[in-house]
Amino acid sequence: MINCLEISFNLAVQKIMVATVKPQYVNIFHRVTRFFVPGLISVATSFTLVSCTQPTPTAETSSTANNVSDTKSVGIKTKVLRMGYQQAGDLVRVTKVLEKRLEPLGVKVEWAQFAQGPQLMEAMNVGKIDLGSVGETPPIFAQAAGAQIVYVVGSRRTENSGKGSAIAVPPNSPIKTLKDIKGQKVVFQKASASHYFILRALEDVGLKYSDIKVLSIPNVEASSAFLEGKISVWVTGDPHLARAEKLNKVRILRDSQGLDSPGGYYIGGKQFAIDNPELLRIVIEEIDKIQRWAEAHPKETAQLIAPYQKLPPDVMDLVISRRSYGLRAISTDLVQEQQRVADYFYKNGLLPKPVNVREAMLTPEQYAAITPPTISQK
Repeated sequence: MINCLEISFNLAVQKIMVATVKPQYVNIFHRVTRFFVPGLISVATSFTLVSCTQPTPTAETSSTANNVSDTKSVGIKTKVLRMGYQQAGDLVRVTKVLEKRLEPLGVKVEWAQFAQGPQLMEAMNVGKIDLGSVGETPPIFAQAAGAQIVYVVGSRRTENSGKGSAIAVPPNSPIKTLKDIKGQKVVFQKASASHYFILRALEDVGLKYSDIKVLSIPNVEASSAFLEGKISVWVTGDPHLARAEKLNKVRILRDSQGLDSPGGYYIGGKQFAIDNPELLRIVIEEIDKIQRWAEAHPKETAQLIAPYQKLPPDVMDLVISRRSYGLRAISTDLVQEQQRVADYFYKNGLLPKPVNVREAMLTPEQYAAITPPTISQK
């Protein structure tokens, strides 16, 4: 049952993947412990990716050797780029576009996997990774805990945004509408994008956060329990959601389409970003290019990722069909959108103090240095 699952989770978080964070470091989120469950370290799972030997899909998705050799290394002070990625996987890692671009510049790429965004942010704060992709919520809670981070670039919001996240119940659940979750145990990872999702969804149907009983468990731990019918309400996302759908083990009460979220971000360690503007510019360019390629080639993308996700082709096709691709430059409008989310958490009593997201932003000049002109401004 749920209590047993929570105990299992607290034990399982001690099992760390090679190259991920060691358990002995200080948990930065002790400063906001009333918002978190113990243990925010990544967990190796059946979806764990292995090292990739696939070639880049097409020549147009990566720079040629001539492009690389022409790139000046001014603004690159590191020899190793430590990338964090979440359990859901990372197309950038699978295709090795960063390795191909950075190797001629003498920069090695290392990858570390994390269960969800809060775990990734924790590792960044203690200096274990330099850059990683998360939703809108983890950097807000990390900043509240004193993490020295900066927003590097945003993710584009498209018509697919929100389709791959849902508030779900088992197929035969007596819960018929979102209002019916009042008084129920609701499982999700606190300080993840699901946290903002459930908060906003509750408000939309006239409920309060205090109307539900929150149990904070990462998706990777909750997935099996939900499929076994041990979780009554689950706030989750792909690939876990897609897998449950294909198994006919889920009924969706609401997805997050139309939610007023600014979307996700690539977040970097503050000093790393300041010291390596040219490196970040190259990385942003390559990530955007491979994501644009994926947007135009969904079938090929699914075939590339499926072997590393260990998911059936039909599940992988569903995951890819509702992902959003491409990057969005940090702008005044985007900062305001993110500030609205931070203020919303504080207004609802979920942050111990107000968070000024501008304090985790670079200067306009620094953003101009790291943002390629091809990146969307909207």
